[in-house]
Amino acid sequence: MAKLQISLKARALRYLSMREHSRSELARKLARYADENDNIEEVLDFLEKAQYLSAERFSESLVHRKQARFGNQRILSELKSHGLTEDAFVHLKSGLVDSEKQRACEVLHRKFPHPPADQQERAKQTRFLLQRGFSGEAVRAAMRAERDDDLLGECDE
Repeated sequence: MAKLQISLKARALRYLSMREHSRSELARKLARYADENDNIEEVLDFLEKAQYLSAERFSESLVHRKQARFGNQRILSELKSHGLTEDAFVHLKSGLVDSEKQRACEVLHRKFPHPPADQQERAKQTRFLLQRGFSGEAVRAAMRAERDDDLLGECDE
């Protein structure tokens, strides 16, 4: 028995039902299944017009998924790699900046519950945060914060 051929629109809706996608990401996924007479841009335009595909929702979704593990630089870089313009996520940027120090503390204290014993360990912890995309200011605040089992370090500096 032949396998049922799914239309591009149905395939796109199935992808969007699982999670939000950017326009470029969805186009790339659909391109694998497109025939010569299929117009991917037309399908994407329809989805945007029907509000199934939204750059704003995608950026909010990506920030929500990534903010517990990564810093602003990494999150913003990923948003730009999806082809989003700065105005699509400008309102999210201010929220990320406000919470970056606290998020850096939480990520550091989750990975390294005890303060560094020597300079080598301190450098390792600093590199860990920098590779996650946290700013130097957030890294310094996280490294200065107290680490205790009862208290998850406060980064208000």
